[in-house]
Amino acid sequence: MASDMEQFASSMSFSVFRKAKDLKKRILFTLAALIICRLGTYVPLPGINPGVIAEFLKQNSVGIMGFLDMFSGGAVGRMTMFSLGIIPYISASIIMQLMTSVFPYFEALKKEGEIGRKKIGLYTRYATIMMATVQAFGVAAGLEHLSGQAGPAVTIPGWFFRLMTVLTLTGSTMFLVWVGDQITSRGIGNGTSMIIYAGIVANLPSAIFKTFELGRQETFSLFILFLILAGVIGVIYYVVFMERAQRRIPVQYPKRQVSVNMPAVAQNTHLPLKLNSAGVIPPIFASSLLLFPATIIAFVNVAEDSWLRYFTNFFAHDQLPYIICFIGLIIFFTFFYTALMFNPEETAENLRKSGSYIPGVRPGKQTADFIDYMLTRLTTVGALYLASVCVIPEFIVMKMSLPFYLGGTSILIVVSVTIDTISQVQSHLMVHQYEGLIRKSKMGKKGKF
Repeated sequence: MASDMEQFASSMSFSVFRKAKDLKKRILFTLAALIICRLGTYVPLPGINPGVIAEFLKQNSVGIMGFLDMFSGGAVGRMTMFSLGIIPYISASIIMQLMTSVFPYFEALKKEGEIGRKKIGLYTRYATIMMATVQAFGVAAGLEHLSGQAGPAVTIPGWFFRLMTVLTLTGSTMFLVWVGDQITSRGIGNGTSMIIYAGIVANLPSAIFKTFELGRQETFSLFILFLILAGVIGVIYYVVFMERAQRRIPVQYPKRQVSVNMPAVAQNTHLPLKLNSAGVIPPIFASSLLLFPATIIAFVNVAEDSWLRYFTNFFAHDQLPYIICFIGLIIFFTFFYTALMFNPEETAENLRKSGSYIPGVRPGKQTADFIDYMLTRLTTVGALYLASVCVIPEFIVMKMSLPFYLGGTSILIVVSVTIDTISQVQSHLMVHQYEGLIRKSKMGKKGKF
């Protein structure tokens, strides 16, 4: 059934797209919003020396600065007004989802429907403001202590610079949150993911050019360059295959009488369980948590013989302890986020209320246990998939000094958002096609009678 619908959607896409004016408006609105977001990554913070910032990022490109620069679309490297990006909002969203499963008040809000979701969204924005304010103040204080060969990074340090930086960065983050909401409601959907996606895609051409430039300078041979390109294509295929993989649990609905002259017919459907239900959240949180201490030490200028410096070198990005901890955190966050997003008991209860059941499994607790068992097996494979697609390419990128944008995390985000965007466009085309058929049927009935 799903394959037939996909074939139908692909066959009707080109003919329907010419007539789908609403979809055209959504796509144009999304492109305009993303262009505005990209323009903001080139507006520098007032009172800073861009040369010192570029020098610092070059020296710490393998740390969290390079990681954040990738997700901000290069804004961190230029230290612009969009340097914090959308990351504070993502962190606040995860915290609020955790609170909905821990505190009864937020759990009750989640069950109130649209009104509860609006209140949770409002609390999420308050948390975003607090987190962005703290991070912006940390950035301002760090910039005041930063200096390079061209002099200090801040021309006139002081509380005025800190206040101006906090207001600029916090306001810019909330503006990006608003733009993401507009893309979700008036665009093609997935506003937050689209903003991160646009930042990564915008820097992919320069990353590819830099890779070819390294090959031209004979940093590595043409054979190694060919292997790198083949590896990138292989990772893309691997991500597409795993992201579309799902386990379809058959579900049978009770028999219903269609008409008087026809016997009762049982309806069969399925419950789709994705192999990777957590998306790209686990690698993002794992990387941020592991690279945060190294960034703090880089700002503080710790002595070379200090134990903190030894600890930082021990947990460097290309060392075995870092890789082991990275894999462990990815697996942990994959199970943790999947547990937040999917509740087997609630799903089993909804199936019981609707009178449907899984063949061979009794409704109630046995159904919840069966779904939990299947979800645990899928999540285990999904966690290993995320760890492999993030660790192996990132390790190769570090060893060969390739651009951060060719790493596994960036490829995972680009491919996942592309798949979701294509699904959103196909759903809009299908809705438009059905609306056209309904209008034609109504016109035919009016002409007939």
